[in-house]
Amino acid sequence: GLICRAVLSTSPNHNVHTFISLSSPLAGQYGDTDYLKRVFPDCAKKAVHVFCYNKWGQKCSICDYWNDPHHRAGYLRSNTFLPLVNGEKPHKFIKDWRDNVLRIKKMVLIGGPDDGVITPWQSSHYGFYDTKEDVVEMRNQEFYKNDTFGLKTLDARGDVSVCVQSGVEHTHWHSNFTVFTNCIEKWLI
Repeated sequence: GLICRAVLSTSPNHNVHTFISLSSPLAGQYGDTDYLKRVFPDCAKKAVHVFCYNKWGQKCSICDYWNDPHHRAGYLRSNTFLPLVNGEKPHKFIKDWRDNVLRIKKMVLIGGPDDGVITPWQSSHYGFYDTKEDVVEMRNQEFYKNDTFGLKTLDARGDVSVCVQSGVEHTHWHSNFTVFTNCIEKWLI
């Protein structure tokens, strides 16, 4: 979902009508999950930034969306993917990428509290931690308030749909019929 969202940003002539994101770390990842422990077995979430926020770490996929709320300056300085896609860091394509996102007619954001991988799970709805690790919902995020990539505009148009589905683990989103009927089916054209 995050990569597809980035492709939408960077594709000026896309013809995507509805973007449906199934539990993707759209605002980033920060947490001790089983997946993280497999990638970084000897590191707690508090130490991952040391590896991720440098040129070598940026060659590891999880580092491209690792968003440590306690090391925001390092995230903005060193992360070469997520802060650009979400317009958190100025770049020469920011206006074009925003225009490209605004070509879509509907953005459907799906996630839930039992995901077990996306941390915080609200990242799938563009929510994320503050420095106290309290979740700040989408509409209170700086990239939303500043409308850096068009999310606020999409929302104001009524073109953002947020679907919360409990009881779904990360690897089951794509095959859960309840998720399909409750969150996806009505958006298929």
